[in-house]
Amino acid sequence: DPQVQIDIAINFLSNLQLELVRNKTQSALWNEHIHRYHYLGFTPLPGAQLRYIAYSDDKILALLGFGAAAWKVAPRDKFITWDSLQRQSRLHLIANNSRFLILPWIKIKNLASKVLALTAKRLPEDWNARYGYRPVLLETFVETNRFQGTCYKAANWIQIGRASCRERV
Repeated sequence: DPQVQIDIAINFLSNLQLELVRNKTQSALWNEHIHRYHYLGFTPLPGAQLRYIAYSDDKILALLGFGAAAWKVAPRDKFITWDSLQRQSRLHLIANNSRFLILPWIKIKNLASKVLALTAKRLPEDWNARYGYRPVLLETFVETNRFQGTCYKAANWIQIGRASCRERV
């Protein structure tokens, strides 16, 4: 029954909770899910990092990881109007969304953009609590041969250009 499916999805979105990974059990769970179900697999996030697990009614729906920003990305640096000295001194103020996974069996309309929006709102305070400063910008890279980036657009992220693989150094 389509109405039942809609009611269930609305219930999941209204009960959505974002939990910061804080202990070894959560870390192992996050690592395992990313290893098994994310197309890039698991690798430790570089530098300062935060990981989240999105739940609804004690069911894991999604996982996100943010780490250090990519060192040099021409479209981003042009968008911000940074020169190399400014980038060097301020790069820590950008967090890179390097992993985002909606578990493959989860099919809830608008879930991805809702999770991204909740994370963007919460992350600066969590980052400040852990590292003593707030990021002022979040970045991500969308592999356009696999994805369209629709959930990022729906969560009010701005596409600022295309980066070559060489730039992600």
